Amino acid sequence: MATFVLVPGGWHGAWSFERVVPLLERAGHTVHALTLTGLRPDDDEATVAAANLDTHADDVLRLLDEARLTGVTLVGHSYGGMVITVAADRARGRVARLVHLDAYVPRDGDSCWSSTSEEYRQAFLSGAAGTGYSVLPPAGGDPRRRPHPLASLVQTARLTGVVDEVPQREFVYCSGWEDRTPFADLRSRLRADPRWRVSEVPTGHNAMREDPEAVAALLASPPTGQRTRMKTTS
Repeated sequence: MATFVLVPGGWHGAWSFERVVPLLERAGHTVHALTLTGLRPDDDEATVAAANLDTHADDVLRLLDEARLTGVTLVGHSYGGMVITVAADRARGRVARLVHLDAYVPRDGDSCWSSTSEEYRQAFLSGAAGTGYSVLPPAGGDPRRRPHPLASLVQTARLTGVVDEVPQREFVYCSGWEDRTPFADLRSRLRADPRWRVSEVPTGHNAMREDPEAVAALLASPPTGQRTRMKTTS
């Protein structure tokens, strides 16, 4: 059985995986879902203002240390892809698999800001106008979302290349929001890279909410090829 560490995207907490966690646990897997520093309900303004990409990578590494985890699968959704990449680069071989669930896959020197679309960059700017250090969540959506630390979105990923040694690396493309996704070019890039397995689910960006069964099945299934397509039924 596998050990999963689930890292949410911007504005979200561990609760974003609440429909996936019990499915994986029922199948016998060990699951840790994180809420990153600065996104916890009791975090004060100083904590939110100081949190950056390094802080969030350290959140993952601290869990690995405290729970003495090795051979783990790191799963990052959206912004969480930045976090799991940096964490895996610093994890000293304790990560066996990376799954980027409709998530950014940075190279050295990339940031979430540089990797995303102009639409999202404008949303970051307008969302941070009130405080200058945290980005309000977009209108609508789950009321549990929290303002996201701006520094984490603009800090660049500093990678040594160790992350490239992770044995299994996967990208899951959510095809149900083709008109707005910032990940189409990334999918093309990774499809051309034989070191990556590229999969697809026909949901919107929050696949964990729209089709948790498909997400859990994809995470629980061992890689059998570089490129697969997951189908779901409604």
